[in-house]
Amino acid sequence: METALWTWGGEYFGYREDDELWAHHGRLVGKFRGDEVYGDDGEYLGEIRDGDRLITKTASKHKRAGSFGIRQRGARGLRGLRGMRGLIGGYEDFPSPDAFQ
Repeated sequence: METALWTWGGEYFGYREDDELWAHHGRLVGKFRGDEVYGDDGEYLGEIRDGDRLITKTASKHKRAGSFGIRQRGARGLRGLRGMRGLIGGYEDFPSPDAFQ
């Protein structure tokens, strides 16, 4: 099953497919452990909140999980922006998909 995801700031990021986070430009960016997502180097990237938003909890940036190899797929079409949400204390916006090219 595939779920479209946006950053907390409203930018379309890509999608979750099973336990993988794919950027809209086709790069495998992370793997999920529950609602938390970790990058290819095993470092915590962020988590899902409100079902379709990605956000980073600053206190969790020390967390690590297993690393994995980068994969690439064909790019997917961009979806529109969604409304920006006010940041929650102790959180920051998830990086833009452009940071992972």
